[in-house]
Amino acid sequence: MALPLPPLLLLLLGMLASRAPAQTATLHERDAAALRDLRASLRDLPGSRFFDTWDDARSPCAYAGVVCAPDEDSTPAPTSVTLRVSVLTLGTGLADSPGLAGTLPDSLATLAALTDLVLYPGRVSGPIPAGLGAGLRRLRLLSLAGNQLTGPVPASLAGLPDLHTLDLGGNRLDGAVPPDLLLPASPSLKVLILANNGGVSGEIPAGFASSGLFHVDLARNALAGALPPLPPTLRYLSVAGNTMEGTLEGAFCSGDGGSASPPLPADLAFLDLSMNNFSGQIPAALFALPGLSSLLLSRNNFTGALAVPSQQQQWAVVDVSHNGISGEVPEALAAAASLYVNNNRLSGEVPAAVARSVLDGRMTTLYAQHNFLTAFPVPPAAPLPDSAALCLSYNCMDLPMASAADGCPTIGGPLEARPAEQCRSTTGDG
Repeated sequence: MALPLPPLLLLLLGMLASRAPAQTATLHERDAAALRDLRASLRDLPGSRFFDTWDDARSPCAYAGVVCAPDEDSTPAPTSVTLRVSVLTLGTGLADSPGLAGTLPDSLATLAALTDLVLYPGRVSGPIPAGLGAGLRRLRLLSLAGNQLTGPVPASLAGLPDLHTLDLGGNRLDGAVPPDLLLPASPSLKVLILANNGGVSGEIPAGFASSGLFHVDLARNALAGALPPLPPTLRYLSVAGNTMEGTLEGAFCSGDGGSASPPLPADLAFLDLSMNNFSGQIPAALFALPGLSSLLLSRNNFTGALAVPSQQQQWAVVDVSHNGISGEVPEALAAAASLYVNNNRLSGEVPAAVARSVLDGRMTTLYAQHNFLTAFPVPPAAPLPDSAALCLSYNCMDLPMASAADGCPTIGGPLEARPAEQCRSTTGDG
């Protein structure tokens, strides 16, 4: 058992402790200056009160959105601690907040200890500081989405050693994607979002397959060229609404892991290539991807028959509408919860398995209008589930049930059967 300290020793220890100098924490002057520049360059939009706490009565580390940490590069002192800004969140992100306006100052790049930089949606305009990546070498998260930023994606953002997520979507950026963002030069980058800028252009480099990305959204831009082989780590890809072209054979040929044919992304769950100029036949290997749940290929120039393997596969949605696809509807597509094959050149009967899936409520949407289909097998007086949306209009058949056109889109063309003279060829060539 420990013996109690003598009263005199306790008194001496208390006196020594009272004489020990207290440490003070001071924000690095460069960071303090950068925050002053930010306050001068940005402002609250009417209805936002983010900057209410950014006043001289508070320590900058007590400002809303500012998190500070001890400077890892400074020499410890007995009486003072130097702080650096480690996390900066500009705006509240609340649904009822309109966000901020203004521009981003170049001095933002001097916050050298910053790991997380988030600018919530608002009306911040002007370019992204070109030296942002050169100055913020510790960045792990950079999100400036939903503003009005212009100019190119800074090349300095490529190759950051710790950058995991880069979200610049929903701005007005233009110019080519820095190639090193999509190549092994950025090994830590996993999430890249440049969607809804409109002007991001150029081609996706062939070395894209060697990256470690698992979420890439480049939709609604001005990208061109073919779709290259994909990273085997990829789980989400959207290039919808660009001007890309060519066939998909190069991206979805079966690979053995060699340099010429990388393995297919087995964990790919979401693929959206809609509204481009892709052509040729849709590769069977695409339908065979084991993790694929959403496949969106509408409004391209795909032709030929659908080659869908018959293995047990489940999809949330398959959309191959508005192409030039011919042949019959594959029976294996009965496993889709929502199936859009409308506005093609499909012929023959709708497979019984697909019809049963609709009538049993497993497939909640079947759009097959504007084809050359000849029959929809359905038992007499079979009721259509209330949850189902079925559209079979403008085919080479009499609609099998009164509700077969009730689920058609309100703007989708005629709801009656296709004229007989167009149905003389069961292949859809007439």
